[in-house]
Amino acid sequence: MTNQLWSATVDRIGEFTAEMFEGGCYILFGEPLPDALAEVSIVHRTRQAPSRPIQAGDTLELGGVALRLDEVGELANLNLTDLGHIVVYVNSPDQELLPGAVKASGSSRPQPAAGSPIVILGD
Repeated sequence: MTNQLWSATVDRIGEFTAEMFEGGCYILFGEPLPDALAEVSIVHRTRQAPSRPIQAGDTLELGGVALRLDEVGELANLNLTDLGHIVVYVNSPDQELLPGAVKASGSSRPQPAAGSPIVILGD
């Protein structure tokens, strides 16, 4: 059975995110955040801990696209809980995994918009 571990709704998309999306990099950040970070982030309001730590094998649904989490950095869960922040590298297997990031794979790259849900699902 699949359980929802964490969820948020996109409030706004930073004006400089399109190029990052093309490169497979998605930065999620909860309010409040500095303006400079908002320009490159998918901004939401959730500041809650996942119901359990996220891990490889979980599913991230973003912009209507389901992505499998392949790797989870050692600080990703802490950052998600404390800041609503996580960096997601999509279909970028050669990208170095930074401590606050996750690597994910899927059939396409998401194109999230304001109002779209962000959901992390696990077993």
